[in-house]
Amino acid sequence: MPFLRRWLSALLLLIGPPAYGADMPGPWVELTSDGGLDVRSITAPGMDCPKVVADGTTLTNSTRGKPNGDFLVQVCIAHTAAATRGITVDGLPVPVLPGDIKRIVVIGDTGCRRKGTLVQDCNSPTRWPFAVVARLAAARRPDLIIHVGDYHYRESPCPTDKPGCAGSPYGDNWAVWQKDFFDPAAPLLAAAPWVLVRGNHELCSRGGHGWFRLLDPHPETDGCAETTSPYALRIGALNLLLFDSADADDATADPTKVTFYREQLQTLLAHAPANAWLLTHRPIWALAQFPGVAPGTTLNATEQAAIRDLVPAGLDMVLSGHVHDFTSYTFGPSRPAQLVVGEGGDTNDAITQPDNPGIAIDGLKIRRTLAIPDYGYVVLHRVSQGWTGTVYGLADQVLARCRLHGREISCRSTGR
Repeated sequence: MPFLRRWLSALLLLIGPPAYGADMPGPWVELTSDGGLDVRSITAPGMDCPKVVADGTTLTNSTRGKPNGDFLVQVCIAHTAAATRGITVDGLPVPVLPGDIKRIVVIGDTGCRRKGTLVQDCNSPTRWPFAVVARLAAARRPDLIIHVGDYHYRESPCPTDKPGCAGSPYGDNWAVWQKDFFDPAAPLLAAAPWVLVRGNHELCSRGGHGWFRLLDPHPETDGCAETTSPYALRIGALNLLLFDSADADDATADPTKVTFYREQLQTLLAHAPANAWLLTHRPIWALAQFPGVAPGTTLNATEQAAIRDLVPAGLDMVLSGHVHDFTSYTFGPSRPAQLVVGEGGDTNDAITQPDNPGIAIDGLKIRRTLAIPDYGYVVLHRVSQGWTGTVYGLADQVLARCRLHGREISCRSTGR
């Protein structure tokens, strides 16, 4: 039956039910801030929302955001419990959560970079390979997909002397969100439910209006907000703590922001269960690996100040993106491991700092680290004690293998 559901979902992506319109993406399922599931779909204005049935009951399908000049679409949302065992959209099945999450695909920083003089070839599957990443990752048959943020990147028009992005849209509008995320992500959207983390590219001054209309897992809000409330997800034995760090400053710790984030983190972490993971776009304890930064420059000043003395014993790992590579950090038993998965498609401009241990981040030295600049994705697989992780490249080759047990993460390059 699971195989049949996946096959039918893939077929849905190819043919599309009539209610969506010829160029609309298929439906997707995402976890929401109340711990439930949203079945979301996009239709042309004025068209009926599709019929969504969960465990034999027809769900109410409401709309989110009114169509306007930037978003000439309507978003249909049907909400149900996370424990729902079967969901259909216009008679065709969509993914649900299994009772036990054993295989997780992690991706991040997936859009095509276009801002001022920073121009990526959006029309090239090798220079902007998110579609390749999504297709390969979907073939791993994940139980869950985690996107650690930064979906929207096309902020400026394509320069006339750059044929690699000719004809590509820009701005915070449906045309960009469709090209930057929904079209290339289609195989993954049909593969499993998603956990979605907001990135700094989804700030209100960038792609935030599309984020709140299309993907934000909170109840609908008016307009766009720079911050959202943290929340916890318990999916079987998997404990995820979601924290919106989109507006945090990397280099400075503004006292007002530190106070605000500290209050949020106190609430989020006060009752953290054992073996929990904190999901936040900006890494808390990581090296800045951007062109022009001095060796040893670290991230994120705001979060480091806000979380100081609040880290509970049960927090094993911080899972982030923001830096456009794969990097693992182990600090020993007194601090959670930090995993960065930001190699999903945006220009891989990360400059790998020395990956030898000994560099101090917020007063604690790195014991073990591995950085890989290649495009790709990560698969986390539950084992008897902890998790294993596999880093894959664009040829679906294994770039590194990792083992996460408690706060210890050990990654070894395969030499690729």
